[in-house]
Amino acid sequence: METVIGRAAACALGIALWAGGSALAATADHGKFKELQGPFASGEEVTRACLSCHTEAARQVMATRHWTWEYENPADGSKLGKKTMLNGFCIGDKSNEAFCQSCHVGYGWQDDGFDFSAEEKVDCLACHNTGGYRKLSGLAGHPAYERMEWPPRSGKFVEATDLARVAQHVGPTSRETCGTCHYYGGGGDGVKHGDLDSSLNTATRELDVHMAKDGLNFACSDCHRAEEHRVSGSRIAMTAADPHGPLVRGEKSERNPATCQSCHGDKPHKESLLAAGRLNAHTDTLACQACHIPSFARGGVPTKMGWDWSTAGKLTEAGKPFQKKDEHGHVIYDSKKGDFVLGENVVPEYLWFNGKVTWTTADTPIDPSAEVAINAYHGGPDDPDARIWPVKIFHGKQPYDVEHRTLLVPHTATPDDTAFWYNFDWPKALAAGAAATGQPYSGSFDFAATRMIWPITHMVAPKEQAVACRECHSRDGRLAGIEGIYLPGRDGLPWLRVAGWLAAAAALAGVLIHGALRILTHYRGK
Repeated sequence: METVIGRAAACALGIALWAGGSALAATADHGKFKELQGPFASGEEVTRACLSCHTEAARQVMATRHWTWEYENPADGSKLGKKTMLNGFCIGDKSNEAFCQSCHVGYGWQDDGFDFSAEEKVDCLACHNTGGYRKLSGLAGHPAYERMEWPPRSGKFVEATDLARVAQHVGPTSRETCGTCHYYGGGGDGVKHGDLDSSLNTATRELDVHMAKDGLNFACSDCHRAEEHRVSGSRIAMTAADPHGPLVRGEKSERNPATCQSCHGDKPHKESLLAAGRLNAHTDTLACQACHIPSFARGGVPTKMGWDWSTAGKLTEAGKPFQKKDEHGHVIYDSKKGDFVLGENVVPEYLWFNGKVTWTTADTPIDPSAEVAINAYHGGPDDPDARIWPVKIFHGKQPYDVEHRTLLVPHTATPDDTAFWYNFDWPKALAAGAAATGQPYSGSFDFAATRMIWPITHMVAPKEQAVACRECHSRDGRLAGIEGIYLPGRDGLPWLRVAGWLAAAAALAGVLIHGALRILTHYRGK
């Protein structure tokens, strides 16, 4: 009977979490569940206890990209995902699994031998903890099970995680739990995206109208709705245009519930009839974010705009690695990683985007004489599915094979005699990384300039702080480089401009001549 009651309570909590969680009170106190009293020696033991009530949860998670780190690109059917993709930040996952997989929703993924079918490997606490839980980089997705020195050789120590206490205080997902990975991906707070960083945990209305602590106080799941643990929204296969009215919450639909239009509709402006019509007409050309996110990285956390791996490896005279910081205390050089370019309050760049993205992978031939596009956004002014989107353009410099002309994934993070962060030996690190990825490696390498596009869709400003008309409708405005549209204030036909001035001059001359004649005839009559 006790188990039945416990499972019923757990189901009730599950319904509350599915319904949104952030605004609902839990209907179960997990601290009273016999299965969660512990002690627990590992995360896997906690998961087995969770599954005694939430019987289908692990299988649901294992069918998602959060588990597989793999995704089929709908544009060409290629396999993408963190497991195999390249980026301009930490470059790649292969050979660095034990470090990178601190952001995996599982335990123990440290090499190709990881068992993706083992349900007890699913980490329930990663998303549902309410504090006191941290997966340490280098431990292949595990938290600390005993007091340990971390990072290695740092002289700093972390205490063992109280797994029973964490398990007894689980709750809905939150900005904090989602942000543990999505804020800190790429090596630090705000590094990758530019519109996602820890400042959103305590957001003001000026920073984000949806997540404002003194306003709507949205959790991530309020927009990124989940069904059977499948979370909506993807930067690999985005919804660039959603020209429809708002969805009713709970309505079954093939549409992406994380778009702006799914809540606001594609004609959201309600001002006076003339103003609303003019503004709503913009939605046929512009993504909502283009006007309503005037800048990113504006919460006090800088984002990386550039990363030069070619300068990594410099050491002090004593042969020790070092860091250099700017006047604000932000690292701008690290012996392990090279030089960084940081940005705050960054005005986005803009481009046409129809939701289709192609990617440069480890076996894609490159031209190192030009900047290599790690990803490319497609779309144009004649594409009905394309809109003008704000983006962050990240510039990198990373290793490539001179003979094979392919980008290389270095082995950097997991301590051994081939890891760059521990030996600062590029030839060894690149050879080890190539062996892990299965790439051919000639032994000859150099560094190529790269660029990577990141969509800007968070940090939505209040409507009164939206991009002003003049910021786009001018010759040197935000959309100066966007082709395929006629933009008043920026564009004009020279002959039409001359004809307009001539017409205005003729009208003025006519008025002056008419006035002079009236004056003359007035005096002649007298």
